[in-house]
Amino acid sequence: MLSSCGTSRRVTKTETNTNTKPAVVQQEPSKKAIKETYANLMGVTPHDITNYALYTFIDDWYSVPYKFAGRTKQGVDCSDLVCILYDKVYGASLAGNCSTLLSECKPIKQEDLKEGDLVFFKINSDNVSHVGIYLQNNHFVHASVHKGVVISNLTDDYYKKYFYKGGRLKVSLTQNTYKG
Repeated sequence: MLSSCGTSRRVTKTETNTNTKPAVVQQEPSKKAIKETYANLMGVTPHDITNYALYTFIDDWYSVPYKFAGRTKQGVDCSDLVCILYDKVYGASLAGNCSTLLSECKPIKQEDLKEGDLVFFKINSDNVSHVGIYLQNNHFVHASVHKGVVISNLTDDYYKKYFYKGGRLKVSLTQNTYKG
């Protein structure tokens, strides 16, 4: 399962296994449905889902397929997903590949990660080759080569093996209202 740096689908119900794709529906999910879905997926309470713009963005992009250098819902890679998410959710303009994004960050220990921090991986490489956005409870969103945009867990053996470091962007962030 090689991950790297999506057919938009709406999420309404999930199982607690983050490797299982959430159920897909056609209508626009409610705020309550978004909170319940992602709380269930990450093993937290709906009350813990406070950044509605972030989870609406994730819901909108969930399962978009991976495409190297892709920047649309027809396909996106990991670093471009990070840049698009930061623009739409936090109003921060970012550009570049995984290494460039890492250079824009202050290093953060894994146990100190907060929602919105970046997580970097060295997958079969001496260089940073993959990036995702930390959510909470060890979960992060990223564009996986095989599964597209998905939420995974840092404690999974695969991600534990390749985790390099966390990073907090040096830019100040504001929370926007994502409109899709």
